[in-house]
Amino acid sequence: QVQLVESGGGLVQPGGSLRLSCATSGFTFSSYVMRWYRQAPGKERELVASIADVGAGTVYAASVKGRFTISRDNAKNMLYLQMNSLKPEDTAVYYCNAVRFGNYWGQGTQVTVSS
Repeated sequence: QVQLVESGGGLVQPGGSLRLSCATSGFTFSSYVMRWYRQAPGKERELVASIADVGAGTVYAASVKGRFTISRDNAKNMLYLQMNSLKPEDTAVYYCNAVRFGNYWGQGTQVTVSS
């Protein structure tokens, strides 16, 4: 059974930091491209960051480049998103996604940036 479970969300003040984690099981994690998406109220889901299965190359949305860092630990089947210098517009539900031979999603974790 495939599982992706996000954690680490919460309420943070503007300028603060959060680290999201995604614990995975039920598939060969190291063979999958892993991505973080987010969806704000009333908006479409958007790609935040992506990390390759081989070589771990990364891609970021322009809105988060230089502030967010995606990483993975293939030994632990874990995906991370370090978010720094958070802004109110980063408020959204953040989802972990695994794609290659299948397309799997987590349930999401809420991130709220507010003073």
